[in-house]
Amino acid sequence: MSQAPRKISILGSTGSVGTSTVKVLQAQSEPYNVQVLTANSNVTLLAEQAKMLNASHAVIADAALYDDLKSILSGTNIKVSAGETALHEAAAIPADWIMAAIVGMAGLKPLMIALEQGTTVAIANKEPLVAAGELVLKTAAGHGATILPIDSEHNAVFQVFERTNKEAIERIILTASGGPFRTKLLAALRDVTPDQALAHPNWSMGDKISIDSATMMNKALEVIEAHYLFDLPASQIDVLVHPQSIIHSMVEYHDGSILAQMGAADMCTPITNALGWPKRLKTPGKKLDFKTMNRFDFEPVDDQKFPAVQTAYACLKSGQAACIAMNAANEAAVAAFLNHKIAFLDIHAYVSEGLKIDMPSTLSSLDDIVAFDNFVRAQVESCMMNSSSSSIMKS
Repeated sequence: MSQAPRKISILGSTGSVGTSTVKVLQAQSEPYNVQVLTANSNVTLLAEQAKMLNASHAVIADAALYDDLKSILSGTNIKVSAGETALHEAAAIPADWIMAAIVGMAGLKPLMIALEQGTTVAIANKEPLVAAGELVLKTAAGHGATILPIDSEHNAVFQVFERTNKEAIERIILTASGGPFRTKLLAALRDVTPDQALAHPNWSMGDKISIDSATMMNKALEVIEAHYLFDLPASQIDVLVHPQSIIHSMVEYHDGSILAQMGAADMCTPITNALGWPKRLKTPGKKLDFKTMNRFDFEPVDDQKFPAVQTAYACLKSGQAACIAMNAANEAAVAAFLNHKIAFLDIHAYVSEGLKIDMPSTLSSLDDIVAFDNFVRAQVESCMMNSSSSSIMKS
């Protein structure tokens, strides 16, 4: 008896992870039905994907673009909706497998709604786990949802993490490429441009995550994310720079064994793993060619050039509010840098400013978390507006 096609939804289908997910889906021989595709503002690509995958529903988060999407999809049977409410309603449409790939904290509420379905949710964006890790995991457990990590590092750990033998784990080692400025002197970073920071040597990613990689805030967020995903204290989570981006992360066990997951620097690998789990599917992405590899390099993080990683450890020690503040301040600062309003080294300076805000002792609900996140952003944005002549901007 043939199995019914799986129902698939992609929240954030036009970003780098979303487009890779579409690519992976198109390469599969097993049947599937695409329930929902969502995008923030890329109407043209969203409509193209919806037609290509014969999606049932396409949602554009920017309500002003509803007519554009409706016009492009006229003559099809694809339902069209727009706005934040429509996005949340789309996340609640039943599906067997949901890709949560909406960038930043904007993806938190859709993720929570998806988890409440009690289905399998592949999480590609770090920020919801960083800001609301306990709540995300509690929601998943309460509704019987399965979380599958999509970050290449966390997916790598997931593949070699022996959950039934967890007490034998010494530590996990998250690898980092070091970004485009790994070999630059600190003084040379004062004048780097957004275009230079976006030019990652190994990965093709969206703007926000590319800047986070350049500052190594990406790895800082991953440390916090790993703490929640694998239920390990910060003392058992290490970071190591591996410029080749071949070993995506490792798990070390008490007996001295270190299990590593390797693969090409291609997001199709973790996405295909999550789509097929617990089976293995064929990837349309790149594969490693060991005949062309001649070295594996490893080095510690330069904390003077890239202080974000140590900031993450400090925030984990301080508690959830500090993790929220770090993430919110960073999102505000990265947006300002991309808009040429602040310098590259100012990004972490403003993260530090965000961490000076008085931290609430409890953040027990989604509304509490979102409110504090918004408060920190507003404070940091105000600080940026008022400090064009401050020591921060001159540092």
